[in-house]
Amino acid sequence: MELKEVLKNAKDRLYSTCKICKECNGVYCAGSVPGMGGAGTGEAFKHSYNTLKNIKLNLKTIHDAKDPNLKTNFLGVDLDLPFISAPVTGSKVNFGGYLTEEEYVNSVVSGSLKSGTIAMIGDSGDPSFYIDGLKAIKDKNGIAIIKPRENDEIIKRIKMAEDVNALAVGIDLDGAGLVTMRLFNQYVGPKTKEDLIEIINSTKLPVILKGIMSVEEALIAKEVGAKAIVVSNHGGRVLNHTKAPCEVLPKIKEALKDDDIIIIADGNVREGCDMLKYLALGADIVLAARPIIWGAVGGQDEGVSLIIDNMRNELYKSMILTGCKNLKSINSSVIS
Repeated sequence: MELKEVLKNAKDRLYSTCKICKECNGVYCAGSVPGMGGAGTGEAFKHSYNTLKNIKLNLKTIHDAKDPNLKTNFLGVDLDLPFISAPVTGSKVNFGGYLTEEEYVNSVVSGSLKSGTIAMIGDSGDPSFYIDGLKAIKDKNGIAIIKPRENDEIIKRIKMAEDVNALAVGIDLDGAGLVTMRLFNQYVGPKTKEDLIEIINSTKLPVILKGIMSVEEALIAKEVGAKAIVVSNHGGRVLNHTKAPCEVLPKIKEALKDDDIIIIADGNVREGCDMLKYLALGADIVLAARPIIWGAVGGQDEGVSLIIDNMRNELYKSMILTGCKNLKSINSSVIS
């Protein structure tokens, strides 16, 4: 199977939920929540995409970065590239239901492992979706991301993640206003500092806080003991007119300095160049969801692996042409 075939299959199978537009900028799918688009008029999605797009790379060809090393370590697990597949649930609700929830999550987890990385699995209003995800990551260094439910419900799901030997757990704080959760009459909402301390103290697993979009909340995440944060506006799918993750990332990196907290970035990653931009802005790891959906729907685990391999090859080439011999050498001088 080739990448072109995977994308063609995905376009045919996603029906009207995603056209895999030549430029995936959120224009066609604006307002499609549930679906693949951004909230309201889709401005948050479109702005995030365009802001990242308008960051440019500085071409450099007089250097010795001839064979860049893309390897990194995440929470003790070696990865072949600084990328993790983002958590996605709701195959039927959000992207047409060509794959069952079980088929989707198994494709993502297996395809990610084939390409030398790992996957996050998500929570949903339908309890079976989280269970499908836990089965998929059992003993495979997967990460379970849980919606911001009441604390007792979160802690219950953390214990379930512990039972399958998850690498880490996370709270999808940016899912506090999700329409899809309301469809299932599931309560989600914001968390207090005290709530987060209770959650983090309930487990020995590393806890990731997803949906950090300000220096203020990044410092709170550090204070309460989070091992990692995800700078994300949930793809612009929960609150319209938000800033782009790439706009707030540099200030968050500066505020956290070299502290022992991992910075993950998420939003509008379509190719390896986008990964390089996020790394240059201060991220340690990058997430992507939409291309992974395309890969899974278009070719299941093989399709996911092809998508990730392609992004890795693009990142490798981009590092050569910007003079970066390894991930540590990537900094703000790469972009303008």
